[in-house]
Amino acid sequence: MTIGYCVKCRDKREIGGAKPYTMKNGKPAIKGTCPTCSTAIFRIGRG
Repeated sequence: MTIGYCVKCRDKREIGGAKPYTMKNGKPAIKGTCPTCSTAIFRIGRG
């Protein structure tokens, strides 16, 4: 369970379909979608 901030809902939500991602500078991040509005959620750092 990974929590991220949804900009569209303006609330913290659980990231649906969370997958690990590596940014261009090599830092870890997590990408997924908001389960409520299907907007992309991106969280920097490990889950």
